[in-house]
Amino acid sequence: MRSLAAIFNSPSSILAPLRKWAGFIKLSHTLFALPFALAAMVVAARDQRGWPGWRTFGLILAAMFCARTCAMAFNRIVDREFDRANPRTASRHLPAGQISVASAWTLCGLSGLGLVVASYCLNAICFYLSPVALVLVCFYSLTKRFTDLTHLFLGIALALAPVGAWLAVKGGFEFFPVENGWLVLKQSAFLPLILAVAVVFWLIGFDIIYALQDYQFDREHGLHSLVVRWGPDNALKAAFLSHLIMWGLLAVFGLLSRFRVAYLVGLLIILGCLLLEHWLARRRSLKWINTAFFRLNALISAVFLIVTTAEVVFGGGFRLR
Repeated sequence: MRSLAAIFNSPSSILAPLRKWAGFIKLSHTLFALPFALAAMVVAARDQRGWPGWRTFGLILAAMFCARTCAMAFNRIVDREFDRANPRTASRHLPAGQISVASAWTLCGLSGLGLVVASYCLNAICFYLSPVALVLVCFYSLTKRFTDLTHLFLGIALALAPVGAWLAVKGGFEFFPVENGWLVLKQSAFLPLILAVAVVFWLIGFDIIYALQDYQFDREHGLHSLVVRWGPDNALKAAFLSHLIMWGLLAVFGLLSRFRVAYLVGLLIILGCLLLEHWLARRRSLKWINTAFFRLNALISAVFLIVTTAEVVFGGGFRLR
């Protein structure tokens, strides 16, 4: 009797199309941005012990899935000729002919529409900002053609996740609410922005590491990145600095939230993961770079979600106005 894994991976399995499309959009990489979005959701819903209700939770998941699917499909479409020429990516679905360009465009359009619909069901500000979000998450795929700061644009795209989740729960930012006729600075409203900037620096760091794999190809084909501009050694130094800034911002996030022991333990685990990631990246091996890129960064985001949720649910933090 065949195992479930063998059945799922079999070309004749009814699940094979699902596997193909999941691979096309790199569904497993959802582990990067989604935990930060859910952590922002938990923080925003602190008055309900971190739970905004099943409806809001489901719509946040749907919006995240649709936005990421649209962005990934767009990326694969516009990069298909580069992917075909690059030995590392030539086996991807579009260059290999496993998925047609028309099908990819259909998925891109439907998922973009799905984001707009999910946003409409959440609240007005999410709906009005959904087209802006679509432009930003797709624009990253074009930046490697004209700017070395392509890593920054990817960071901004993923940083929309915690901001969007916060807006889904809160319906806006209240930096200066009026209390008793006076404007009051509400410091907790800055929390999603701090988290978003942390995600930007996190993405800059590990996208530089990921770009090491294509250093020679990008140079030969006129594609831009900080790795091409500065060379691998200097780019890795910039990535390390970005990750230190990211860790510092997460520490500030915890301090402002008045988190305690669980969050501190999480910060130490995240720091260890970052240090290990850079140690592995300097080996310059494709195997080790993929390990550093996927497993360690997935662990970082998962740990952050776990300790943030633990602090909100059990720690009783958030004393800021």
